[in-house]
Amino acid sequence: MADLDISDLSILIVDDYPPMRAILRVMLKALGVRDIAEASDGLSALDEMKGFHADIVIADYRMVPMDGVGLTLRIRDGDAGIDPFTPVIMVSGHSEKSRICQARDAGVSEFLVKPISATLLYYRLRAAIENPRPFIRAPNFFGPDRRRRAMAFDGPDRRKVPYEYTGHERQGERPG
Repeated sequence: MADLDISDLSILIVDDYPPMRAILRVMLKALGVRDIAEASDGLSALDEMKGFHADIVIADYRMVPMDGVGLTLRIRDGDAGIDPFTPVIMVSGHSEKSRICQARDAGVSEFLVKPISATLLYYRLRAAIENPRPFIRAPNFFGPDRRRRAMAFDGPDRRKVPYEYTGHERQGERPG
């Protein structure tokens, strides 16, 4: 299974449930990862990241006082000198589309639904390393491009056609 050497990665596990942190730690060690740190919630993860350079963060979705979505947003903000490009793999037992979209919109790199396996964990790690999506900065978003694949588009590509201003746009008016 493991044809990608991930033994030199530094990984931060963030989960409020100690048995889940232990399971993730055992899986990561079995995959060859040697440098693993742990935190019990998003706030303690931010503190941990001040002294631990995480190549990848594996965070649970639901934690108190700061959940994985809040943690991801703070990482993407570059809070306290944390690298905003750090890949975040969200782990959750909640697989509803709304939660996955919320995590994606916060800037997670990958999403892994519980129950997890070492194989699925490895594939998410591998995707974050070998196929990182380019980061996008928009007024209300910073993180990996939310599009996973190119989609067919039927129509003219307006990005390649010069736009003719009528003058109304410059004044904030709607053309009539």
